[in-house]
Amino acid sequence: MDATNFITLVRRNTAQQPGLSHTLATLLAVLLVLLILVLLLVAGLLFMRQRRRARQHILLPLYDEKRASTSSTSSHRRVMVRPSESIYVYQGKPGHVASSSSPPSPSSELPEIRITFPEEYDASGKRQSGRVVVVRVGDTSIGLEPVGEDLPAYGDGERFQSLDLDRIAAQQQQMEDGEPESSAGEELKAQDQRASVQFKAQHALVVAFFLLLLTFHALAIYLFCSGFLLSRLVLPNRSQCDVPPIELQQDYTPGSIDTGCWHPKSFDKAVVILVDALRYDFTVPFQPRPGDEHPHHFHNALPVLYETSVEQPNNAFLRPFIADPPTTTLQRLKGLTTGTLPTFIDAGSNFAGTAIDEDNLVEQLYKAGKKVVQIGDDTWHSLFPGYFEPNLTRPFDSFNVWDLHTVDNGVNEHLFPLFEADMRGRWDVVVGHYLGVDHAGHRYGPDHPAMQEKLRQMDGVIRRMVEKLDESTLLVVMGDHGMDVKGDHGGESDDEVEAALWMYSKRPVFGSRDADSVRPPLTAKERAVGQIDLVPTLAFLLGLPVPFNNLGQPIAEAFLGMRTDYGNLAEVSRLTAAQIHRYQGQYAKARKLDDSATSTTSLLWQEANTVSEALRTTTRKSSTSESRQVANAFNAYQTENLRICRGLWARFDLVSMSMGIAALTGTFAILAIYAHGIGADRATITPLLLGWGVAGTAAGAVVGAAVGALPSLSLLQLSTFGAAMGGIGATLVGLWPARKILKVPVPRTFWGGLCFLVTGLLCVGFASNSFTIWEDEQLLFILTTFGVLMLGSSLGRASRADRVLGAANSVSFLAATRLSSLSRLCREEQMPNCRSTYYASATSSTSAGWQLIIPVLVFAVLPSAIAAFFGRTRNYQGIGVVWVGYAMRVGLALVALFWVLDAADDNGWITSVSEASLKTSRVLIAQVVLALAFAGGYSIFVLASPLLDVKHEAAQTIDSPPSTSSEPLQTDEPIFTPLNTAPDKPKPKLIIYGYANAHGTRYLLLPCAWLLALQLLQKPMGQGTLALCLVSLLNTLEILDALDQRHSALGPILFALMGNYYFFKTGHQAALATIQWEAAFIPLKAVTYPWSPLFVILNTFGAQILCAIAVPAISVWKVPPKQPGLLGRIAGGMATHLLFYAAVALATVVEAAWLRRHLMLYRVFMPRMLVGIVVLLLVEIVGALVALVGVRWSVGSVYEVFGWPGT
Repeated sequence: MDATNFITLVRRNTAQQPGLSHTLATLLAVLLVLLILVLLLVAGLLFMRQRRRARQHILLPLYDEKRASTSSTSSHRRVMVRPSESIYVYQGKPGHVASSSSPPSPSSELPEIRITFPEEYDASGKRQSGRVVVVRVGDTSIGLEPVGEDLPAYGDGERFQSLDLDRIAAQQQQMEDGEPESSAGEELKAQDQRASVQFKAQHALVVAFFLLLLTFHALAIYLFCSGFLLSRLVLPNRSQCDVPPIELQQDYTPGSIDTGCWHPKSFDKAVVILVDALRYDFTVPFQPRPGDEHPHHFHNALPVLYETSVEQPNNAFLRPFIADPPTTTLQRLKGLTTGTLPTFIDAGSNFAGTAIDEDNLVEQLYKAGKKVVQIGDDTWHSLFPGYFEPNLTRPFDSFNVWDLHTVDNGVNEHLFPLFEADMRGRWDVVVGHYLGVDHAGHRYGPDHPAMQEKLRQMDGVIRRMVEKLDESTLLVVMGDHGMDVKGDHGGESDDEVEAALWMYSKRPVFGSRDADSVRPPLTAKERAVGQIDLVPTLAFLLGLPVPFNNLGQPIAEAFLGMRTDYGNLAEVSRLTAAQIHRYQGQYAKARKLDDSATSTTSLLWQEANTVSEALRTTTRKSSTSESRQVANAFNAYQTENLRICRGLWARFDLVSMSMGIAALTGTFAILAIYAHGIGADRATITPLLLGWGVAGTAAGAVVGAAVGALPSLSLLQLSTFGAAMGGIGATLVGLWPARKILKVPVPRTFWGGLCFLVTGLLCVGFASNSFTIWEDEQLLFILTTFGVLMLGSSLGRASRADRVLGAANSVSFLAATRLSSLSRLCREEQMPNCRSTYYASATSSTSAGWQLIIPVLVFAVLPSAIAAFFGRTRNYQGIGVVWVGYAMRVGLALVALFWVLDAADDNGWITSVSEASLKTSRVLIAQVVLALAFAGGYSIFVLASPLLDVKHEAAQTIDSPPSTSSEPLQTDEPIFTPLNTAPDKPKPKLIIYGYANAHGTRYLLLPCAWLLALQLLQKPMGQGTLALCLVSLLNTLEILDALDQRHSALGPILFALMGNYYFFKTGHQAALATIQWEAAFIPLKAVTYPWSPLFVILNTFGAQILCAIAVPAISVWKVPPKQPGLLGRIAGGMATHLLFYAAVALATVVEAAWLRRHLMLYRVFMPRMLVGIVVLLLVEIVGALVALVGVRWSVGSVYEVFGWPGT
């Protein structure tokens, strides 16, 4: 091994890392500086162009004044109405309504219009129903008349019929101009068809453009992670039985499987029992401590290990067994069989393991002709395919954490028959992997009666094994990791890494170093051994060669014996150290490292060999102290080597990381310009950007592949980088033809500046470990600040209606935010300044009994709250009542029933019904809810008409002419300029309810459908917070309307902040241990791909998903039905929403790269970075394929009723 490299790693001098020379680092820095200068220059040019264009800007008329002036004799009048008002239109010719494309007859009279104002408040603050006025239109005059009648509800059996006033006016103008009726109708139909096709084409291209941005981000993240996530150079070398790493003792010949390859073996057979998640304190007597004076359910339930170690110290020993994080089962099994250190790529594939491709104990047993049987967790078969006896091996599904007994009972059923005399010749090593303790922890937490029951079961199982064991068989019982206070694992807390190791033999072959170490330690902080130490220990005890890549050392108790034979321990330590030294040499050769210098390990190796050779060459018998000195010298070499190797294999590929950061930065620039740098309809410029982006991606991939094909270069890396940068560069070039409509994407309003400031501060804050640890509290403060500012801004509005609307919803927003803050799941670093409330207790993974009230409250209140928001604009009509008032309420009732049955199963409330029956009932209920949410919800969403109601009234005879008015009804908000009115003939009436918010309420059917599914997958506490999240989203929409900020960055950024905030409030943290794996089995009985992982994703990121789906509602809330440019505004809002997540992802990636040698990297910074990039990709997928695709049906259905813009 190259000594210089070791010293470099020890000093943590990142500037001297191999793979990035000083010259290359300088060039990269210069390139970065040039890139920044270019970006600043381009920004300056764009800013200057924008200023020049602003001075030259000419306001174009929005209305054809010439045509209007020349048509003074026309009876058509254009009526301008505020978007927030619901319009009731009365039409004298029903034929025009029945078919909006049919022109009226030349003799038709003009339509009458009624306007209903929203609910108002009198001087005392009492709510009053909105007033209704009728627009009286004559040949030469127009005026308003109050109407005091109550409008009846929509009658059953009447169909919705469309009406377009602009279209009627155009038709009448054509009639007056003498155009034939048939040609006018055909022209209108053709216009409708063209507008519809144009909208659908633009929509498809907008969705494709966002998928292109997703591709850029995916390529960038792949490049960064391939250089950042730790991976080890795996050497293909294998240890050979007849090729020891160093000269053996003179009286022993290597190469015999029967006697031992490098050292005399102690056992012919072994039974290895792995009790998943067996924490060390589960195995020792309870020790009272201040604040913890009473035993818990997991204490004193598994006494057999401690008792035998105390009563028979030469037959058994118990030691703390420390795992290397991350503490996932697959990664731990690799360490337990290879003796190597973990990689995070291994952890990421915890439930989709691939075969181990390096030397390991199972392969050595197989090559030695040993018969290996595995029973239990099927992860072993993914790692070691083809190595186990097919007729005796029994794998069981390992992912169903709700099932506590199937695997354990199956292991017992197939394991104990192997101890019978007639079966002993059919196996040499048996591996039994029990999962009940681990699953009890995941489902209930360690401090639960179910955990006590499982530990007592394991105690009985081990006692039975001890009785059946013979003297030639070794029994090993161990845990692969521990569990935290909630029963989860995956991180590096003490409770997660502190497992237990127990070895037992009928023969007295074990020993201890001294009298003080005879009894097992009472805590895991004393005399602990590493899990990789099991590999050389088992290898020597079974007569196998030590696997080539092993870094562990022999466990002393297994080799000291009754007589404390330090000579034996010194020999196995010498052989193990020699194998490690051989591995170091091969690793240095594979890495092409310079090994001319010296290092600390080289010095320790030389010193240990000097002491050993001096003892071997002496003619007298070595003393115990001399043999101990030899063993300690080789152990010191192994310990130092292990410490240094923890950094040796953790080599970051800075070039790949830099490529990923560059691609992320470029994509961020595209998003920023697309969201805030285009001064026209984005939907019209999107096809140009998409075409350039796709062409650039293809060309870049080809160029990158051509360069990567050269020797010593990576084809995959360069082709990926070429595709990403080619597409990004071409997309930016595609903006050049549209340069006249570009502007610098900087905030220009108070709310835009505030959003920019908050996002920037968050991004900077992630460089601090304390800020990252307390992110949930930071988000609570930020959202509260936004709520207070929105309240103040609402109170300053000129309109009383806006003041009341904005203030009421701001208060509701603040109340929902503060109420949701009561749900907390604390991470270890927040203790003791945090108290978890998400579960029944800090040591539980189940909900408290009182929390079952939450789903019931959600069922009772949430649909009514949604209906109230719909009802403000008279949109709680038709299919809206069916879905929100009935289907959604029934679904929420089933959700509440599901969790009541789950609690009954957990707590044994219904003893007369079996667990299997309860599970079947719950699965059936869950599947019905999902079918209702997705099949039913999407069917309604796709097929529904706008949430409007229509009523016909016949013409009524008027005895006296209508009164005239010379003044508007509201002098502070004039709507029409009143003229002298003439009596009008009575006309039939057509009343339309819900005109004001036809787009917004129609689209909200989609988030409501998704909410039902997300509610099912959350625990009761999470259901309450997710319901509050939806209420906050609706509050925000109303506030944006009151403040007239629907086109600013406030809405999309606030939605993103809420998504991250409610991520924490639904029982999650940026830590692997907080993943709620049991969500995979809510609608399923067994693991089913891809549904099981998908349900876990929906549970984990439900808040971000819901907020992303709701983003288009910002742009369509209370806008006119024929609002032009709507698709472009929706795309801009979605781009702004993604811009926040892209900024967070870019910031956490850069900070994780910069702090890659920080002590808290793997505990704090890297998990937050992983959450950031996963959320970015997920939100992009949901935003494009759910939200934007949903816009096609929502907006299209409204346009089909009221007419397409431009017709």
